[in-house]
Amino acid sequence: MTKILFMGRKKVSAALLEFLSAQSGIEIVGVLTDSHLQGSPTAAAAKRLGLPLYTFDTALEAIRAGRLKYDLGLSVLYWRKLRDEFLTAPARGTINFHPAILPEYKGTGGYNLAIMDGLSEWGISAHYIDDSIDTGDLIEVVRFAMNPDTATAQSLERESMQHLEQFAKRLIMQAVESETKLPAFPNIGGGYTSRAEMEAMKEIRPGDDVGRKIRAFWFPPYDGAYIEIGGRKYTLIDRRILEEVAPKDSTSLFAGSADA
Repeated sequence: MTKILFMGRKKVSAALLEFLSAQSGIEIVGVLTDSHLQGSPTAAAAKRLGLPLYTFDTALEAIRAGRLKYDLGLSVLYWRKLRDEFLTAPARGTINFHPAILPEYKGTGGYNLAIMDGLSEWGISAHYIDDSIDTGDLIEVVRFAMNPDTATAQSLERESMQHLEQFAKRLIMQAVESETKLPAFPNIGGGYTSRAEMEAMKEIRPGDDVGRKIRAFWFPPYDGAYIEIGGRKYTLIDRRILEEVAPKDSTSLFAGSADA
């Protein structure tokens, strides 16, 4: 029996919890998620499955007290940096599924940069967690085609989650069946983008490819690419995105014309 501490958020984590709970030989001993937010799909799945919910601090306290013991940690879009006993407690380590290509794209803003950089493929990386961010040894990177001239951050995230779910199911089962850590290789090089740096990229500046930047940061309800007028930020949208978000049965005599 492999005991797992699961850390994650969003619908993909809820789906993985459902999957893992149905597997023989796995016991989910705890779940860390965004349970402080109303409507958390992962928290709802944990409650439905009767799994114990922890906060970062209560889990750390339980590990230190010996009440929370596990063999393998899993991190799926978990936003807190793990430290202390989270790094040392599991004999088989903690695997993080990072929604970007490593080692090239560490930190945040991966979807945005993939579009801004004009990449023709994107990917999901699995790596062991160490005491920094997205720097632990790499286990595997799966890649898939993308079109940087039509993708938005929102559409790329949606496609990435589909690949992440299938990749995570396969790799987690490999880790469960292994008595030791999976083979991994150094995660060297690349660049790190902080949240502050990512937010600063959103401002439209002279010389920018405005259409590409709009798509690169289109991810409602978050602020997108913007201009600033009178000290206020205004998110921009282009015609193609406007048509995508419009009600399917809507019509206009003037949509797309110069006077629209």
